[in-house]
Amino acid sequence: MTNLLHVDSSPGPGGISVSRRLSARYAAAWRECHGDAGYRYRDLAADPIPLVTSAYVTLGTRVERSGIVPRDKIGELTESAAEEREWALTGPLVEEVLAADVLLIGTPMYNFTVPATLKAWIDRITFPGVFTDPGTGESLLAATRVVIVAARGGGYGPHSPRAGFDFQEPYLRRYFENLGVAEFTFIHADLTRAADIPRLHGLRDLAAASLAAATEQVVQTAGETNTQNGCPAGSA
Repeated sequence: MTNLLHVDSSPGPGGISVSRRLSARYAAAWRECHGDAGYRYRDLAADPIPLVTSAYVTLGTRVERSGIVPRDKIGELTESAAEEREWALTGPLVEEVLAADVLLIGTPMYNFTVPATLKAWIDRITFPGVFTDPGTGESLLAATRVVIVAARGGGYGPHSPRAGFDFQEPYLRRYFENLGVAEFTFIHADLTRAADIPRLHGLRDLAAASLAAATEQVVQTAGETNTQNGCPAGSA
């Protein structure tokens, strides 16, 4: 069975959020091929991940000093009820990621980077050693495919005046590369606020073209993923 973990982080509702609409398009194509059994959805805005606490840091430091600790042994290293709560919050989220063959993330750009909802999830799952094989030292995410659907209110593409303001894709790319992920797909829809911000009205045609291209790339990427996993070409 192929598993998809679909994570949305935009606080905007589906009728407004471009990242939600595009990630839903990918997920629908995936489910058409694979069914619902391997599909897991997490809405970080509707069900926010608690920020890490001092107990999380204390437990993480203790675990890290012990080397690469098997995940099923981490609970044995807790020394307080607070640390137990932190690991109880963290462990299931880590297992969701590890179970996924494809990790789909829908994210808007907030203040040139990712929203706090997504950052809280990232901080929570990045517990020392959990994505490393204790026996081999190899990444447990080496075979995971990451698909990131990113919506940006302005224009941040290559050679645009604000290209250097994009800390969204570089951050996410470096983060997942550091965890051992090798296969990425980034899909961008730019100028998503062109219709409702007066100073961007002159860019509405470019916005429509960017959204159309992103939609096409979502469908194409879902189709490629499905074909790689045994579904007929064009099933997306």
